[in-house]
Amino acid sequence: MKKKTLVLGASLKPQRYSNIAINRLVNYNHEVKAFGLRVGELNGVTIDTELTNYKAINTVTLYLNPKRQEAYYDYIIKLNPERVIFNPGTENPEFYNLLKQNNIDFEIACTLVLLSTGQY
Repeated sequence: MKKKTLVLGASLKPQRYSNIAINRLVNYNHEVKAFGLRVGELNGVTIDTELTNYKAINTVTLYLNPKRQEAYYDYIIKLNPERVIFNPGTENPEFYNLLKQNNIDFEIACTLVLLSTGQY
C-alpha cells in the first residue's frame, strides 16, 4: 500500500537526507508532498514554502530539529496523519506526548532504512 507522505524540512541540496528521502519515496511510488524554506522542484515534487492543508496524509516524516518542530505542532496535529516519523536528530519527547494525546502514532526511525527494508 502506497502512503501519501509529507516531508517536513525538505531541502533542494542533494546531500541532505530530506532530499534523498523525497527521491526514494518517489522511486517507491509513494505520493509525496514537501515543505521547506526554499521553493523548488525535486524529482517532480514541488517544495512548498507555505503550509498547505493537505488531505489524506498517511505519514509525516520530520527533518527538523526539535526546537524548529515547535512551530509545526498544531499544523501536524491538524493534518491528522496516521503516523509521524522522527528521523535521526529529530527525536522530541515533548512532541511524542502531544501526538499520543491526539491518537497519532509515531516512530523513532529512519525513513530511508524503513524504505530499503520494506518496513515503510
